[in-house]
Amino acid sequence: MAEHILGSPHEVGTVEHAQWLVDRHLQEENPLHIEQAMRLYTEDVIWEVPGRRLTYQGKEQVKANYLRIFDAAEDISFEPIERFATPERVVDDMWVRFKLIGPGFENAPMPYGTRVKMRLVHNFHITDGLISREIGYEMWMADDGDPADTNP
Repeated sequence: MAEHILGSPHEVGTVEHAQWLVDRHLQEENPLHIEQAMRLYTEDVIWEVPGRRLTYQGKEQVKANYLRIFDAAEDISFEPIERFATPERVVDDMWVRFKLIGPGFENAPMPYGTRVKMRLVHNFHITDGLISREIGYEMWMADDGDPADTNP
């Protein structure tokens, strides 16, 4: 029988644990809970965003990157679209909206002051019950704030 870790109600090696792990990560991915988010990663985690040509390895590099991102964005909101999983992978598709206010989004394709609407698809790799790789596929566009926008 697989073990339970990190307070997960599900056994490691199950789809349910993988989904719980990613859900927990996304909830704790903020400045107030960054330490809790870091405990969900393997020590040698790889975090990458191919579209901005970024790769970080290890918890310390990933944490430093998140802290820069938190300083570079305000009014962040998330709108889930869909998620599917296997015991070793979770793919999460969402809309993220924010105002880009500083340089923390390394290689950002838009200038500071832009309201951003980003389609973000994550591919999480799960190893021994923890996130071992997080790949973010970002599609940036200006958010014109049109309430008639039917493509959320």
